[in-house]
Amino acid sequence: MRNLTRTLVLFYLGLLPVLGLCKEYIVPTGDVSAFFAKLPADATTVRFSAAAEYRANGDIVLPARQLLVIDGAGSKLILGANSHGFTVRIADQQEANKRTSSRYTIRDFAAIEGGRKAIDLKATLGSTISNCRFTGQTEAAIDLRFCLMARVQNVLVTNPAKRGIVLRQGDWPGANGANSQSNSTVLDQCRVFCSKTTTQAFTILNTGGVRMTDCISEGAGPEHDLFLSATMDGNEESLARNPVVKSFHLSNFHVEHKARKASIYVNMPVKAVVDLQNVYWNGPQTAPVILYMSGQLNLTDIGWWDKGYVIATRVTAPRINVDRCHNGLSIDTKVGGAATRSGVLELRQPLLGQATLKLDHVRVQRPSM
Repeated sequence: MRNLTRTLVLFYLGLLPVLGLCKEYIVPTGDVSAFFAKLPADATTVRFSAAAEYRANGDIVLPARQLLVIDGAGSKLILGANSHGFTVRIADQQEANKRTSSRYTIRDFAAIEGGRKAIDLKATLGSTISNCRFTGQTEAAIDLRFCLMARVQNVLVTNPAKRGIVLRQGDWPGANGANSQSNSTVLDQCRVFCSKTTTQAFTILNTGGVRMTDCISEGAGPEHDLFLSATMDGNEESLARNPVVKSFHLSNFHVEHKARKASIYVNMPVKAVVDLQNVYWNGPQTAPVILYMSGQLNLTDIGWWDKGYVIATRVTAPRINVDRCHNGLSIDTKVGGAATRSGVLELRQPLLGQATLKLDHVRVQRPSM
């Protein structure tokens, strides 16, 4: 009788859990891919707490869930050579639109090693990846496609063979750069330690409203530390014309090596705002620190500038605002004639018909003394 009374009280107070609504499962030892393939429908949390080390030979396919929490619990996960790690399978854009009702939290793995990718999420809204280390993936450590309002936080990527962290649009049938972006995603306190073959530490494609804060690119020099582009067809010999990409913000970015092609590449729509704030390059650079194609580029609070740094532009009339930066970041906006360089800004490998540097849309204000 006493237990019945207590149950009724909890029920009326709204404190009684609904049986079968939330359930936690412990991932057993053995093949992780096989376990997720048969994950019970009532699972809301899975914990990797039965062993210090797990293995998955193939893809770990995630089911549709309003929220599925994947807790690494400090364990190590070793992936097979062809595994895409934690992934979602999408047939076409119609299915992708439906799957955005699902979201995932992937957290607290001591390491996820090997595989083609460690995390390959698609078509989610509000997913999070936090407190994980990824090592030795051959394609990308994290690849997010059509992952709206995602957050990647306190993540360490070590020795990716190609790309570190990628945010981009969907690439399945019916998807394009205007209907399946990873908009409004945040990268916070993420470090990519590059290998000698790394192409891009961070890649943002056809995606708007992204914010990168307190991130690091170090290790061997990649082709690019940050590759930012919104070309609908992937042709980087033309200017970005994505009609829905509006902005990108980077602050407190630390670079510890020499990029092979350019540290930061910018090819955004002409009206898109690109903020680069408090960027620090440690030591001399042989490639341009910024390679500009298109976009409204704002450089602010860059307090360190080596005399050999170059901002390269491939177009005649770049749109660049410089404010509160080191006085070595100088551009003489009165240059005329057939000039191809002014201060740190240089016209390099110009696109067809872009032969003379024009600085009508370049401003430098409030330099440090």
